Amino acid sequence: MRIPVRRYLLLLQAYLKPQWLQALFLALALLADIGLQLLNPQIVRYFIDTTLAHGASLSLLFAALAFIVVAIATQGIAITISYLSTNIAWTATNLLRTDLIAHCLSLDISFHKERTPGEMIERIDGDVDNLSNFFSQFILNLILNVLLLFAILVLFFTINWLVGVVMTLYSAVAMLVLMYLRRWVIPAWKAERGQSAIFYGFLGERLGGTEDIRGNGATAYVMRRFYLLVRHWFPIRRRAAMMGEMTWIVALFLFVCGSALVLATGTYLWSLGLLTIGTIYLLFSYTDLLSQPLQQIQTQLQDLQQAEACIQRVEELLTLKPSLVDGAEPLAHHGEAFAVSMQHVTFGYIPEEPILHDISFAIQPGRVLGVLGRTGSGKTTLARLLFRLYDIQDGEICIGGKEIRSVRLRDLRNQIGLVTQDVQLFHASLRDNLTFFKRTISDAQVLAALDEVGLTPWLHSLDEGLDTLLGSDGEGLSAGEAQLLAFCRILLSDPGFVLLDEASSRLDPLTEGLVECAISRLFQGRTALVIAHRLATIQRVDDILILEDGRAIEYGSRVELLNDPESRFSGLLRTGLEEVEVVA
Repeated sequence: MRIPVRRYLLLLQAYLKPQWLQALFLALALLADIGLQLLNPQIVRYFIDTTLAHGASLSLLFAALAFIVVAIATQGIAITISYLSTNIAWTATNLLRTDLIAHCLSLDISFHKERTPGEMIERIDGDVDNLSNFFSQFILNLILNVLLLFAILVLFFTINWLVGVVMTLYSAVAMLVLMYLRRWVIPAWKAERGQSAIFYGFLGERLGGTEDIRGNGATAYVMRRFYLLVRHWFPIRRRAAMMGEMTWIVALFLFVCGSALVLATGTYLWSLGLLTIGTIYLLFSYTDLLSQPLQQIQTQLQDLQQAEACIQRVEELLTLKPSLVDGAEPLAHHGEAFAVSMQHVTFGYIPEEPILHDISFAIQPGRVLGVLGRTGSGKTTLARLLFRLYDIQDGEICIGGKEIRSVRLRDLRNQIGLVTQDVQLFHASLRDNLTFFKRTISDAQVLAALDEVGLTPWLHSLDEGLDTLLGSDGEGLSAGEAQLLAFCRILLSDPGFVLLDEASSRLDPLTEGLVECAISRLFQGRTALVIAHRLATIQRVDDILILEDGRAIEYGSRVELLNDPESRFSGLLRTGLEEVEVVA
């Protein structure tokens, strides 16, 4: 059996070091608990032997009082241990959850595309929750129970050498058997945790799509998939549970054997006049107490069986590295328009299957490029590359005169304002939704941004103003209001480059005027790229790029293309811009 001690110690050091003082108090409490457990049987032995030898006496009263005091102190220490261990466990696991979430957010968008939200919740929360005992008591309990085991064996030898030898051999056999069982349980628990993540991933995805599932009559299909997943999960979980329970059954059998051994040995020695009745009780009590360190060590190892599977999955997650290598150069253009260009860019989500082919364009500072094309032509992919959610396979992208891969990702994303047609809103206050929880942005700035996009009357209609709690996913807001809030975010972050990915395609006519005014405000003093279908939006762009099947079939000044009756752009305007999805 090989236990990766170094890995465990590094993990414990990372998340228990900030709590070293509480861990020290917990260790002292556990030591005191061990001492009191060893003391109480000695008091009872004295009580029994004194009663048999001298009858009732005053010393028996003191012994009884001492027993009561020790029992009360033991309960008080048990409460202290419970409080400290729980507090340490929650603090450590919350720190680990925070690190996992931060790490996952640093990974590429492709990582999140391959995994469902339910699976990630199970890995970040479920796996970490199973490590609570590992963080709170694993090392302390293991060390202190080993000390308790040796202390009891030493006491056995002080009573009688034969008892010491018998119980030492018994303890060695019991530990070997229990530790041998461990090697069979870890793979079973790891498989169970993996299947659990798959199940909860499926569940989270289907619950999120309840409306579509019902509307399209797919309930029966979902229930069948649910049944198949549970049917596959059940034998895996049953095997893991049975392997875990088997260790308990074996442990119980070993403890019964230990009690039988010590009673038989004690009876034999008592018949020879070498032991008193009180000492036999003491042997029985210590044997019963001996089951505690053996059981606790076995319990810790069983918890380790589950913890090891979770640790492996956590480590697998933490060892994943983003394929996007962060650049080192700053992008010092805060609030100022800067140039953006692509030169002979080729890209595919699967490198062997390009989606964009040899794309080239240049946007000068302060100019606006409009991108047109039917669904699947590569417009959204173009936006993702400018935001550097993926790296290109060939060509060059320059932002502010610097190759995009050389620029720090934090600077890049701070200087690009991205608005899509699907606005992500959080279950938080209006203020936090607009500032992304940045306390450095004042209420005056928020109110000014809302006024610039024409949302001041809407704000006045809210009873709690900026403190109004918004529903998750923009519940209770129209598509237009959600888009306008997204524009407010851009104004507050004040980027040098604005990227609108079909941001106005879902708006109702009533708010279209507000949106167009807000877009005009966004464009002031900024470079912009717009993927749009509305004529009003295209009329304010300076240049036009038309994509078809991932290729640029037309690129040039909007005015020049408009005046050229042979251009594709002129043809689109004649047939109607709303038909670009079909005709382009």
